[in-house]
Amino acid sequence: MTVTKVLFIWDVRQELREYLERSLEDFSGVSLIFPENTDEESLLRLAPDADVVVGWRPSREFLDAAEGLRLFINPGVGVQHHIPVFRDLATTRNVTLVNGHGNTYFTAQHAVALLLALTNKVIPHHNWMKEGHWRRGDDHAKSTPLRYRRIGLLGYGAVNSKVHRFLSGFSVEFSICKRSWADSAIPVPTPATRYESSELHQFLDEVDTLIVAVPQTDNTVGMIQAAELQMLGAKGLVVNVARGDVIVEKDLYEALSLNIIAGAAIDVWYDYRPEPDEAGRRFPFKYPFHELDNVILSPHRGASPMDDLERWDEVIENIKRVAQGRTDFLNTVDLERGY
Repeated sequence: MTVTKVLFIWDVRQELREYLERSLEDFSGVSLIFPENTDEESLLRLAPDADVVVGWRPSREFLDAAEGLRLFINPGVGVQHHIPVFRDLATTRNVTLVNGHGNTYFTAQHAVALLLALTNKVIPHHNWMKEGHWRRGDDHAKSTPLRYRRIGLLGYGAVNSKVHRFLSGFSVEFSICKRSWADSAIPVPTPATRYESSELHQFLDEVDTLIVAVPQTDNTVGMIQAAELQMLGAKGLVVNVARGDVIVEKDLYEALSLNIIAGAAIDVWYDYRPEPDEAGRRFPFKYPFHELDNVILSPHRGASPMDDLERWDEVIENIKRVAQGRTDFLNTVDLERGY
């Protein structure tokens, strides 16, 4: 019997190990390898025998050593750090890269939570109550009705398609802008005006609430600049759960600080290794977003809860498909497009 060897390249917690083993117990041709040590030297010894590797940031030396590798599973959505390496590997080897959409329900939920916290001014009223200010009224921070707002979904993959569904009970209008509709079979839960990326400005002219959920690629970095933010108008709201660099940092800060738009809720940032300031504080941005009163700051936690086990079901399904000799994997990354 041919055995498919699946190597996990981080220290997998016991609960998850048991869930993976239980889900694959009927597949006798699958061997799950959870190394006792996940240092580079130990992984390099195991690499040559691996058919499937599951993990986030393998070294190039590891990938070169994994001579039998057929499928690399990145359990999260973001694969921008993998694209250059796997493009290079593809010139001499047939290795498929897939990502994981198991956290997209939570990311969509977080996007909606950020939007509602922004419109309903939850944070300032929470802070005032902590200070003992009981029932400060609309003169301080009144809510913005979501009713009749024009929601713009920039990107329409696994996240924003769920955001659309979650918000469909509100009396709002939807517009969708995605790279192309030519090969799309995604069902749309409510009527929506459709745009392609080449029609970005027409799309932005029609919306006042922008929810950004596009992958980071050469085409999306910096796609929202000062001109694009201004199109949203003075009542415009932005929620970004994509990648920070999709929106130019300086332009976003100025749009907020000068009230060119009304507010933003941000879960993704610009510097993920910030140096502490003189007070020991670390801010993942160059501009003082934390001093603004029209922004909600979220520390890239849209994927929480990280310990949810069902988020691994797509990984499990892809392992089963390898064992069955199939190549129609879930969430295969197009290396040319970059996602």
